[in-house]
Amino acid sequence: MKCRGVYETPGGTILYKAHSYLESVCLDKMTAHEKQKLSITFAELVYNGQWFTPLREALTAFVNKTQEKVTGTVKLKLYKGNIIKAGVWSDYSLYSESIATFGESDYNQQDAAGFINLFGLPIKVQAMVDGKK
Repeated sequence: MKCRGVYETPGGTILYKAHSYLESVCLDKMTAHEKQKLSITFAELVYNGQWFTPLREALTAFVNKTQEKVTGTVKLKLYKGNIIKAGVWSDYSLYSESIATFGESDYNQQDAAGFINLFGLPIKVQAMVDGKK
């Protein structure tokens, strides 16, 4: 029989939040989004007692792969039940201050035009199709 109990796990909550902050600098956007979506499926499998299934094994392999470079240091401040990020450092961080700067850098803003056209193409085609109807 299952119950829907609520358990307080402050240590687990702190570790989970710290790991999430570390993932935010080590994982690319699409991988992080996919991992978040698949976490619901993983939780449902576990909740429904379907641990020994091919799907659970495949999802575990995905998570293991995503975590290979999620390592580093996270500094947190704990205050009145809040967990506040105070710093995240990783040798595998995808953030580079030299690229993300608003000052001078080697980034050419004209490069964005190609991506905007490419990613906007399906929307443009949809508008053309809708205009024909």
